[in-house]
Parts: sequence; structure tokens; C-alpha cells
Amino acid sequence: MQQVPVISIVDDDLHVREAAEGLVRSLGYLAASFSSAEEFLDSGRIEDTACLITDVHMPGLNGAELQDRLLADGCGIPIIFVTAYPDEQTRGRVLRSGAIGYLSKPFNGEHLIACLHNALKASGGRTVR
Repeated sequence: MQQVPVISIVDDDLHVREAAEGLVRSLGYLAASFSSAEEFLDSGRIEDTACLITDVHMPGLNGAELQDRLLADGCGIPIIFVTAYPDEQTRGRVLRSGAIGYLSKPFNGEHLIACLHNALKASGGRTVR
């Protein structure tokens, strides 16, 4: 029996987390949400995360720093970034480091769905380590 992919959502904005969770669940995936990068890193969910959706700008460790930390730990989880403050420098940085997408808030659900499908194809539906 194939396991349902877990999509982890990291965003300090509760409303964005809830909206992303609803979309993820409507697609038949499991959603795990976290209010900070640190909470995600301490959660024990990294191993079963098939895709990570994260905000760029958060208190503490930001999204790009979270990506750097995961890569340094040898964890190649596909990452989709969302941000209310898009900038080309950050966009270029995270995409060069392997991000699947960089979406502006409020993000278009169809764009997020397309990024999720690409991410899950890249990971085969499970964490790439």
C-alpha cells in the first residue's frame, strides 16, 4: 500500500497556514503545519516530509536559512517558497539552491498545486535524503 505524502507547511501567519493546509488536504495529502522553522526542525517530521511549503520572511530562522540548514544536513526535501515581500535576489538564491517554486502571497492555488505536483515528482512522494 502506497503511503500518502506528507506536506509540511512552515509559516508564522496562522491564516496562511490554515489556507495552505486546506488546499493540501483537499488534494488528498497529509498536512503538518508549523509556526516557525525552528518548530519544524524540532518536530521529527523532516524524515517523512515529501514537500515543504515555507514562508520566506519569519522571525528567527527565515525560509532561505531553513533551506540552507536542510541542505547542509544532506536533506533534499523539495521546497516551495511563499512570500508577501517578493524580491529578485531572494528568489534567485532559493531557486539556485533547488527550490521548486517561489510564489507571492496571496498565492494562486493553481500555481501552488502545480508546484506541489512537480515537487512530488522530484521526490517520488517521499523525502529525498
